[in-house]
Amino acid sequence: MIVVNDMHMDFGGVHAVDGVTLNIRKGSITGLIGPNGAGKTTMFNVIAGRIKPTSGQVCLDGDNITGLPPHEVFKKGLLRTFQIAHEFSSLTVRENLMTVPGGQSGERLWDAWFNKSLLRAEEQEIGKKADGVLEFLEISHLSHELAGNLSGGQKKLLELGRTMMVEAKIVFLDEVGAGVNRTLLNTIGDAILRLNKERGCTFCMIEHDMDFIGRLCDPVIVMAEGRVLTEGTVQEVKSNEDVIEAYLGTGLKDRTATMDKVEMLL
Repeated sequence: MIVVNDMHMDFGGVHAVDGVTLNIRKGSITGLIGPNGAGKTTMFNVIAGRIKPTSGQVCLDGDNITGLPPHEVFKKGLLRTFQIAHEFSSLTVRENLMTVPGGQSGERLWDAWFNKSLLRAEEQEIGKKADGVLEFLEISHLSHELAGNLSGGQKKLLELGRTMMVEAKIVFLDEVGAGVNRTLLNTIGDAILRLNKERGCTFCMIEHDMDFIGRLCDPVIVMAEGRVLTEGTVQEVKSNEDVIEAYLGTGLKDRTATMDKVEMLL
């Protein structure tokens, strides 16, 4: 689904992404982990079009999308969420969902003035889809709540719901579990798994909670210092000496104690 080839992103003399090559296969839930400053979010920003890479190539389903602006990448079916939720705080939860589909008739001045019947029919159709998303995520009771009043975890659910309002090819989730209590995190995890298994949605997610990663992701890609360090299952990367070195700056002299520290840091 996604092929990144020899990607570089430099900020002055800082090589935030340094020759990254990776593949995200269709239908997978791929985890992206690494120490703070490893280049994970920068990699997401490059793929999603928020910043143009210094060099390298990104392909989505065989289509070169390198350097395309975010709205063009969105049209091609690539969506992303953010570590800090980007909701419209003064709109209701349902209204937040309804803003997502692009090319709505109400965006055109002529239709807004002279084709109100088309607008009403379209709004009803989008509203039905929003109601279905709310039901899927089990937050129908929040439909008319202002998004700004939601808890952090509920806002993350809303962000996930917004990705469901269009036919996405792949969704990039940036720390969907950050600041979320365990109950809501389980709800979010259940929704991601259902979307993957029942609807075939492809996901790539940055996350530090290894229990969450272990439950959802295969494979897991590890980045360090702007490069891909290794790739494998959760257990493989947790026992990889290069990964431990990247997190702790030490080898496997004391495997038990070291692995306990890695668990906490990851």
